[in-house]
Amino acid sequence: MAARKMRRKAAAPLPAPKKKAPKKPAAPRRRRVRRTVESDRLYARAKAKMPGGVSSPVRSFKSVGATPFFVKKAKGSVLVDADGNRYVDYVMSYGPHLFGHMPKAVASAIRKALPRGTSYGAPCRAEVELAERVTRLVPSMEKVRFVSSGTEAAMSAVRLARAATGRDLVLKFSGCYHGHADSFLVAAGSGVATLGIPGSPGVPADLAKATITAKYNDLESVEALFKQYPGQIAVIAVEPVAANMGVVLPKPGFLEGLRKIADREKALLLFDEVITGFRLARGGAQEVFGIRPDLTCLGKILGGGLPVGAYGGRADLMAHVAPDGPVYQAGTLSGNPLAMAAGIAMLDSLTPAAYAKLEKTAAKLEKGMRKVAKDLGFEGRLTLNRIGSILTLFFNPGPIADFDDVKKSDGAAFNRWFHGLLKRGVFIAPAAFEAMFVSTAHTEKDLEKTLSAHREALKEAFAPVGS
Repeated sequence: MAARKMRRKAAAPLPAPKKKAPKKPAAPRRRRVRRTVESDRLYARAKAKMPGGVSSPVRSFKSVGATPFFVKKAKGSVLVDADGNRYVDYVMSYGPHLFGHMPKAVASAIRKALPRGTSYGAPCRAEVELAERVTRLVPSMEKVRFVSSGTEAAMSAVRLARAATGRDLVLKFSGCYHGHADSFLVAAGSGVATLGIPGSPGVPADLAKATITAKYNDLESVEALFKQYPGQIAVIAVEPVAANMGVVLPKPGFLEGLRKIADREKALLLFDEVITGFRLARGGAQEVFGIRPDLTCLGKILGGGLPVGAYGGRADLMAHVAPDGPVYQAGTLSGNPLAMAAGIAMLDSLTPAAYAKLEKTAAKLEKGMRKVAKDLGFEGRLTLNRIGSILTLFFNPGPIADFDDVKKSDGAAFNRWFHGLLKRGVFIAPAAFEAMFVSTAHTEKDLEKTLSAHREALKEAFAPVGS
């Protein structure tokens, strides 16, 4: 009986396997919508207590008809704003971050230096070590004085030039920017040009007269000024590569011509390498072009992201600087140990491999941007200037050789392009008169995202009005 039951049980059909429910198709990934709620709140608070709500005018986004986002944190090639939006960053704090935000070597140097103090009001070992590195990498700077900004460096260098030559006039170039000292706000680039300010109220007329302006890349305009003011020009101040009216390269022979004119007229030649110093090469633009100026100004990369500037030059000229000479200049935070430590770490990281990577990345970005413009049929309406890891896209058929050419650019199209990039997570300076800065932290993925955003943003830039 038991056996029969066992047989019947064994013979019973097995239950049919359960059929798996068909997989639902994956929901399409939603594009994250850029929100600025917290940035807007912060901006409202800032405007109540700070002029324009910012610590530097271009950051207000006024020229692009918008309000700024506020940064929460940054790492490598990426900024994250107060609302959690992420941006591939080509501003790089307007140039200092050659290796991206918070590179390990610099962060480590700052952490090691911090327990020893932030400012001494007395000399420290680190400033000696940084000075030795600067003078080795930039041979024209036989001696150097550290300050806290590029503006301070340029202001001090011009004072020195006037004292050393016994002359008062400074020759600069339209569209070049040497900081916001009174003498340099005449026909300046950068934020001054962006906001359409021809100079600045508050600069005495007599002081403004002490700055005369030539045309960049035009040696004849320089010669004409020396004829007009014989024996009166102390210094020719120039960005060897103009980067504050967008990137404008010197024509062949231009820098060489300035050197010859300065020598003939017994004036000094000052290279403002606040942007190009250590970015184009370890020895800056003067290494690239083979020109030795009398004086040089440095900043940005020199400080590794901390406030640092420097000016320096021939030893005989620097002998005029106090306490060795009578030309006074001082600064409470000059040579502070944190900035010096960051600067040492930066300069020690300037290897041939780093520059090779910068060139490769920047060249790929340039090539991609040109291809997109060509594919869309816009290349005849644009000019892209690049040298090393800095570049500018001008909304102008070009060529772009001076500030007059720059001012012909289509500002409205630039603004639409800027916003098109921003809403797709790519951040460039909110100003047509600035450069894009490539770092070693920018990845292939960053470039792909940038070029995809560039394609759509260009379409929007040149879309018919009202479409």
